[in-house]
Amino acid sequence: MAAEAGALALAKWRTDFARWEKSPNNPVCEVDLEVNTLLRVRLEALLPDAGWLSEETVDNPDRLSRSRVWVVDPIDGTRDYIRGRPGWAISIALVEDGRPVIGVLDAPARKEVWRATAGQGATLNGAAIHAGDRSEFSGARVPTDALPKIDSDLVLVEKPNSIALRIAMVASDRADLVATLRWGHEWDIAAAILIAAEAGASVTDALGQPLAFNTPSAQAFGVLATTPGIHTAAVERLRERAERLSK
Repeated sequence: MAAEAGALALAKWRTDFARWEKSPNNPVCEVDLEVNTLLRVRLEALLPDAGWLSEETVDNPDRLSRSRVWVVDPIDGTRDYIRGRPGWAISIALVEDGRPVIGVLDAPARKEVWRATAGQGATLNGAAIHAGDRSEFSGARVPTDALPKIDSDLVLVEKPNSIALRIAMVASDRADLVATLRWGHEWDIAAAILIAAEAGASVTDALGQPLAFNTPSAQAFGVLATTPGIHTAAVERLRERAERLSK
């Protein structure tokens, strides 16, 4: 199903498709909606009893009564998709009792498929992946465009627009730290945080607290994914900023 959705999105990538803004600085395109429709048909047929939460579907609170919920972002990284850049992915997670148990990221423009099942590890294109063993915070690799002066001891690496792909970079030892300090949606991170956790990374919200899914707001304050050896240091480095911005 992820491959079918990825093939659909890839076939229309870099073509002339409709695009607009749902709200200021929040782009969407017709391919988002087409992929969403395809995935909903396929996934609801697979598990008819599961709820549905997607960026491109009006939220139905009925999902809160379901023990299992599909949490989907049809195209995470729509901005890169629209611009013809490869930093986007289809993100699919199955959440059970508030925790992701299956996660898939299909990034066809990068020829990457990331998968994880709770308790069974994570893979990239079928090969097992593992987070790095960095234990020193200074020098940690961060996929971002720029760093504030307070974080000048960190190292910039490639930044795909998709937050899910950035988290997956920690899972595959391409990065050591990913942090966001804003309220975000569950569909952006549900698949990726399972992939990272199954690869041995430490994953919490921006305040260092456990993440929960299928919540009424479908939001969390930030995400912090790191190699296990620097997570405590990352929480401490970000604490003042996270506490201030979360209010």
